[in-house]
Parts: sequence; structure tokens; C-alpha cells
Amino acid sequence: MTTNDDKRIKRAFKPKSWNETKTNDSWAIFKIMSEFVDGFEKLSRIKPCVSIFGSARFADDHPSYIAAEEIAYQLSQNGYGVVTGGGPGIMEAGNKGANRGGGDSVGLNIDLPFEQQGNPYIDKDKLIEFDYFFVRKVMFVKYSQGFIVMPGGFGTLDELFEALTLIQTGKIGRFPIILYGEEYWSGLLDWIKNTLLNQYESISAKDLDLFRVVNSPEEAVGHIDAFYQKYMLKPNF
Repeated sequence: MTTNDDKRIKRAFKPKSWNETKTNDSWAIFKIMSEFVDGFEKLSRIKPCVSIFGSARFADDHPSYIAAEEIAYQLSQNGYGVVTGGGPGIMEAGNKGANRGGGDSVGLNIDLPFEQQGNPYIDKDKLIEFDYFFVRKVMFVKYSQGFIVMPGGFGTLDELFEALTLIQTGKIGRFPIILYGEEYWSGLLDWIKNTLLNQYESISAKDLDLFRVVNSPEEAVGHIDAFYQKYMLKPNF
């Protein structure tokens, strides 16, 4: 049985001819440039922020939602703003916590076939809309003082490995990456250690130091602060 969502997705991802692709590519550059300019201008005016990632599917009574809200609240109390993807679930929790704590609450919303809307806890002047995932990802990395990665799906993992790769290869400066919830991350981390590191030697042992696993909001926020103290750095306040 075909649902309405199936129909919308099918329309959104309808294959294009080669001529359509070439024509669209020529004009798309202007849209891409405008998204970069808009993002740079708006985000350069806010205080340093920590990005919070996670599933859009969690309701407000889910443990990860509750934890994300508390993390964002504590971050805002420590002087950080909070950046999320602007949607529901963990993203909403992050903006809600920042809003409750009186900190900057930023939403980088993406236009999707599922009609994702910005959540109501984003500051009105800090909701930025994107058509292109890659432009949005640049904004997350460029203006973040740290990543808090909650349980999530493909998009969450995409953001995590993007950041790890950029830091590993020296394309960006190091910042703290915190994985929240040992139970959720343990299977993936076992595979990284046993397969990538030990069996295939496709990463180095020091790459495992690029992230930290925590199990409480206090640990997550504490590690953000401890990172800057350890390296005698300060967030760019």
C-alpha cells in the first residue's frame, strides 16, 4: 500500500535527464552561494555555540530528549549558545534547554520532502533555512565549540563522522566531541576498535582520543569545559 509520504518522496526524488541536470547545476551555484553568505552573516553575530545532534523521532518523554534538554540548559548556564538542526526530537530538546537557560538558541533547518518545520524554541532571529545539506554541515562545524552527539540515525552518524574526519585530517582545529549514552554507542565503538583499528589498521590508536563517551548531562558539559582548560584554550567569547 502506497502512503502519502511515499508519494511525496517519489516526487521529490524523481530522476532528471542529463540536460536537466546540467542546466540546474549552472543555476544552482547562485543558490549555494546565497546560502553560504546568509549563514556566515547570521552565525558570525552570535556567541560561541555547541552543536547538539540526535534523532528527530524522540518524543519529549524519551530519556535522550530529557538528557539533551538538560545538557543544553547547562551549556547555556556556562555561557554557550546551542545549535541544532532546527527540527523535532533531540533538536527540539536542545533548543528548548537553551531557551530555558536564557542562551542563544540557533536552528539550522533543512528543507526536506517530509516538510520539517523549525521547532518553536529557536530564537526568532536565529532560524536559518537550508536546501543543501553540505552547506548546513559547514555551518555546524565552522561555528561550533563542540559537538554533543545523542542517539540518532543516519543523519546523526553523518555529522559525527564528518567532524571526526575533518579533525583527523587536520582540515579544522580540534574541538571536543562527546558521544552521549554508552549503551547506544558501544556496538559501533567495538566495531571501530576491533575492525577498523585492530583487524584492518585503517585508523590509528590516537584517533580514538578524538571523542569521549559520557552517560550524564554533567559529564557532557564538564568535558566541554575541561577540554578548553586542558589545552589552555578558551571558547571564542
